Amino acid sequence: MQVEQLENVEGKIEKFVDSAIAYAPILISSIISAGLILVLGLWLIRMVRKLVDRIFVKRDIDPSIRTFLGNLINWILKVMLFIVVVSQLGVQTSTFIAVIGAAGLAIGMSLQGSLSNFAGGVLILLFKPFRVGDYISSSTGVDGTVKVIDIFNTKLVTPQNQLVVIPNGELSNSNITNYTELGTRRTWFDIGVAYDADLRQAKEILLDCVQKNEYAFKDPAPDVVVTSLGDSAINLSVRVTTNNEHFWTMQEQLIISCKEALDAAGIEIPFPQTDIHIKRN
Repeated sequence: MQVEQLENVEGKIEKFVDSAIAYAPILISSIISAGLILVLGLWLIRMVRKLVDRIFVKRDIDPSIRTFLGNLINWILKVMLFIVVVSQLGVQTSTFIAVIGAAGLAIGMSLQGSLSNFAGGVLILLFKPFRVGDYISSSTGVDGTVKVIDIFNTKLVTPQNQLVVIPNGELSNSNITNYTELGTRRTWFDIGVAYDADLRQAKEILLDCVQKNEYAFKDPAPDVVVTSLGDSAINLSVRVTTNNEHFWTMQEQLIISCKEALDAAGIEIPFPQTDIHIKRN
């Protein structure tokens, strides 16, 4: 009995050795080809990464998005290379692809908000509706000077020196007004005068104040126009252009000088008021 068992074991060992000897050339060739594919693939990935970096630099892509997209492309190519190498060794890759797809779907669902902010950051950094240092306002009700543009959010400093962090997804989907992009700004404020005032005289006084201001541009020409008949006053709009640096200073000076000039001419700037008429039988 023991002799028969020993013969069976020896027979199985011989079959295993024969199978190993027969399969060895195929295994060795698979390992060698997989190694060659790995080396060649890594070299190609480095070449692609350098080419992508040169394209990003040539198109003046923002450094933060350049680094992120470069790393993303690098990892995608390496995952694809890993699948090719594993399949060359005879491993079924359908399982790997299914796992990667399921993981990608789960990550996408859990990071839905972050992916929206990431997409918004990519759009902002690519199309550049504003840059660091620009003064902007958005339809979300926030305005300030752009301090930092990250891949997920943008940081603004308000005129009150408050730091506001806005998600890029929200910011990219809102209406943005960039006050700095064109290099100049046009002040646009109303001054109300009394209904018994001489409007032509009031316009001449206001235009004279504008022409005397050191920061007011001659071109485009400043303008003073009657805009509306208000409840308590006739509104005149003062419209003057200057550079971004002197905008707030010029506007303050104009408001002060216009008020003083109208007071000196005896033209009233009325405050809101209501007239009540009482009728008796």
